[in-house]
Amino acid sequence: MEPRPSQSQASDPIGSRPGNARFESGGLTITGDWTLSGYHSLLQQLAPLPAGAKSPKRLDLSALEHIDTAGASVLASFLGPATLEQHVIAQETLPEEKAALLLAVARSLEDWQEPVPPKVSPLRLFLGHTGQQVEALGHLIWVLLGFIGQTLAAMVWVLPQPKRWRVTPFVAAIQDTGLNALPIVALLTFLVGAVVAFLGATVLEDFGATIYTVNLVAFSFLREFGVLLAAILLAGRTASSFTAHIGAMKVNEELDAIRTLGLSPIELLVLPRVLAMMISLPILTFVGMMAGMVGGALVCVLSLDITLTQFLAIVERDIALRHFLVGISKAPVFAFLIAVIGCLEGFKVGGSAQSVGEHTTSSVVQSIFIVILLDAIAALFFMEMGW
Repeated sequence: MEPRPSQSQASDPIGSRPGNARFESGGLTITGDWTLSGYHSLLQQLAPLPAGAKSPKRLDLSALEHIDTAGASVLASFLGPATLEQHVIAQETLPEEKAALLLAVARSLEDWQEPVPPKVSPLRLFLGHTGQQVEALGHLIWVLLGFIGQTLAAMVWVLPQPKRWRVTPFVAAIQDTGLNALPIVALLTFLVGAVVAFLGATVLEDFGATIYTVNLVAFSFLREFGVLLAAILLAGRTASSFTAHIGAMKVNEELDAIRTLGLSPIELLVLPRVLAMMISLPILTFVGMMAGMVGGALVCVLSLDITLTQFLAIVERDIALRHFLVGISKAPVFAFLIAVIGCLEGFKVGGSAQSVGEHTTSSVVQSIFIVILLDAIAALFFMEMGW
């Protein structure tokens, strides 16, 4: 039984010889096949040759058998395009097709130049990058407004028709967004209320006005901190959940199946979540307001010698109902935007798990940003209106 040829022998043509280069007496002799299959071997053959081999007195190509553009480029890179062209023209016994190939490769390498990247000023780069970001932001706002319009249109269509209501996912969403988030919202606002009371007492003590710590805690939580902290928590907790859930459904092609069945993904997936958020966030806001004021009252009782009865009397006397209404009125708006952004990012997920993670992160960032932005605008508006 004859031995099986090695992999390199099996891939070479029958009777072929691997390429070789010898440098003797100032002359460079090229033998064998200079083809793509032996590319790395050719480079190893040329590497140990002395520096004088790159400018030989003569180049012997009489023993060159097969050559292609890969082998010709190796030879041209080693000798230099001009040197190779000079020796090939001087060859008399070299077949015409081999000479033409060598000359074409040498001349193409001779004409080739390293591309020089254009010099762009840092100011131009900054302006270009800023323009791209503004364009991306404009497109994002445009898509968000379109999705809000679709959601509102579906809401107007579905709400007058009780038979189209999705009660089960609606109740499940209320449990997920409201009841399950209740402990963490109450704990966080309680601690923040205690911190605000400590800071207020520290500053107001220098003026002998520690009694106004009660007003500070009540004003801050009824108007701002109650709704803001609850909205930020839901933006991080619930918006990401909406995005991940809908995004996983899109990756698994469940959204295509829903459309194939003639159902609307917005009516089936978005509306129950949006309505549940618009009910859950006002409740969580109220709990956050009360928990923050309890935290502030606890600090006042333990550290400022303000009794609980006195605390409640100051709140009843100095804090008008409109401050509570201002804070609670922002909750449905924040809830609607958080839910819409979370669902929209879920629909924008691509076909990979990486895309789910990217859009989940994006939904959290966008939700928190829009909540803080709208809260700042609302604060300025209510201040100008004297509310």
